[in-house]
Amino acid sequence: MDSADIVIVGSGHGGAQAAIALRQAGHDAPIAILSRDHTPPYERPPLSKEYLAGEKPLERILIRPETFWEERDIALHLGTNVAEVDWVAHEVVTGDGRRIGYRKLIWSGGGDPRRLSCPGSDLDGIHTVRHRHDVDQLRRELDAGARRAVVVGGGYIGLEAAAVLRKLGCEVTLLEMQPRLLGRVAGETLGEFFLDEHRRQGVDVRLETAVERIDGANGRVTGVVTAAIEGRESETIPADIVIVGIGIVASVGPLIAAGASGSNGVDVDEFCRTTLDDIYAIGDCAAHANAYADGAVIRLESVQNAHDMAACAAKAIMGDKQPYGALPWFWSNQYDLKLQTVGLSLNHDGGVIRGSVADRSFAVVYLREGRVIALDCVNRTRDYAQGRKLVEARAVVDPDLLADSDTPLKEML
Repeated sequence: MDSADIVIVGSGHGGAQAAIALRQAGHDAPIAILSRDHTPPYERPPLSKEYLAGEKPLERILIRPETFWEERDIALHLGTNVAEVDWVAHEVVTGDGRRIGYRKLIWSGGGDPRRLSCPGSDLDGIHTVRHRHDVDQLRRELDAGARRAVVVGGGYIGLEAAAVLRKLGCEVTLLEMQPRLLGRVAGETLGEFFLDEHRRQGVDVRLETAVERIDGANGRVTGVVTAAIEGRESETIPADIVIVGIGIVASVGPLIAAGASGSNGVDVDEFCRTTLDDIYAIGDCAAHANAYADGAVIRLESVQNAHDMAACAAKAIMGDKQPYGALPWFWSNQYDLKLQTVGLSLNHDGGVIRGSVADRSFAVVYLREGRVIALDCVNRTRDYAQGRKLVEARAVVDPDLLADSDTPLKEML
């Protein structure tokens, strides 16, 4: 392949959806997807849930059947790394030196998992949960008898992995540097709820705990050594496997090297355009001014954001420019708990609880200056569905009314 009309870098939700949206909009020129992954486009969220648990095979997490891409003349070039972008010549350069021309480029590179930087972090048995091959290797080790797991990171990936590992019968210790779980993405009520839930399920959760080093023997991990802090001595936690879930680093190196603007990811405008001509960026790596964050420039790591940014970029390329303004939403499954989040709780100054935390069915409604800005809903799908309208409207609602579970949220608009 020497060129394609549209070249898409990345085969995750954003890259796959961009190609689909272009074809649905009537684009009939060649489209090529270049991806470091060796597997046709597949869903990422199940990796830390049903795929890790062995409940869903690969075929059930493919975004489309393998034949779909060929039938729609979307060329998949898997195992292909893009090392350089020549925006003047409208070409990308692959890791093996091939130059591929484009008319428009959509960058959906996602991110690379943050790695531990302590001694021993290169030992076998240390895993991330970002790609299918990561989880396949982890599952092979579990099948071979690994039963003592240490999870580093108390965000959604770490908590979901801990829940699955407990379900599989593993002894699990979870280490979080911050004083509470989900500190970056949720309020104290939700963090305390999941802390209690995981401990009830047998996870040894240790807050304000950092990793000093990882011990090993014959090249393989044998234990995680925690850092000593005031009032707490260092400790070695035996481990057969370690899962690291401490966030991602946006994969935008070639764009930044080419001169694109960006510090945390790559900057895009309201149509997902970078500062380089004819280059768009979408998904986890795209830093954008988000209306639901009061216009702050942020990156959103979610399927929703990747999907909706892909649609925005595709429309812009097809001449139908519509500013990106999609409502953010997320979800997480842990044990028998279904968490659904809508909106962004950043900088909230108040909160209201609907339902019963003790009964494991409740919603936290986040407020800023009296307006509804987000909801975290645990086993409370109706509040999630109806609360979306309140967030979209930035509705001002009496907190006492919000707390009344007998009054449906849809009646509060």
